[in-house]
Amino acid sequence: MPELPDVENYHRYLTDHGLKREIADVGIGSAKVLDHISGKDLAAALKGRRMVEARRHGKHILASLDDGQWLHFHFGMTGFFAAFDDPNTDSAHDRLRFDFADGGHLAFDNQRLFGRVGLTQDPADFIEEKELGPDALAIDADSFIAAFKEKRGQVKAALMDQSLLAGIGNIYSDEILYDAKLHPKTPVPDLDEDALETLYKSMRRVLEMAIERGAGFEGVEQRVPDTWLLPHRQDGESCRRCGGTIRSIKIQSRTAYYCPDCQPAP
Repeated sequence: MPELPDVENYHRYLTDHGLKREIADVGIGSAKVLDHISGKDLAAALKGRRMVEARRHGKHILASLDDGQWLHFHFGMTGFFAAFDDPNTDSAHDRLRFDFADGGHLAFDNQRLFGRVGLTQDPADFIEEKELGPDALAIDADSFIAAFKEKRGQVKAALMDQSLLAGIGNIYSDEILYDAKLHPKTPVPDLDEDALETLYKSMRRVLEMAIERGAGFEGVEQRVPDTWLLPHRQDGESCRRCGGTIRSIKIQSRTAYYCPDCQPAP
């Protein structure tokens, strides 16, 4: 599933290819991606409008329209944006298409149909309705430490708790814990302030570099450092940091990868 770094790059892609362009028509490839709105009503709301601003919160993108409403996008497991200048060229799994008055179009590609697109009147209300915590790249160190001090359970589960911190999923929680040299099952109450500060710094370092290296686009595994877990994230692979063997465990039905030598059990 696209996580914060992927969605940040989709946000930048939308900014470059979708903002300030008049929407002449809206094509609905599948109504399954629409969130509490019909294709007819969404098209009526968007025709003649322009997206004027886009922002990201966790794994969601919100784009304001020039009439004060906001589009919201969630990418599910397989979603992304694809822009085209040629009206006869399109994305393979186009579920929603914005046809612009200048002749180009932007597709919301979502092969497995788990993404969602809808309208909201207020981004703050939307974030509250979705029970999202602060964005993982917007929270400061003191607020991060304070939030985690109130948390129980294991550290990987805490990082993926969207009500605590929005944006981190299975893959990047593994990478953050690998960077911080913390076992995924480490109890959060066992982490003192120094350990939580280290975790915060690892989170920022991993998320920022993943964005820089093109997360969300093909081939990111080859563009991140070879010392990262991501290019070797499978059982039996060699840890490029210490020479140990990468292993997997289940945490809340999710598969976590880690190096038992670098990340010793608590």
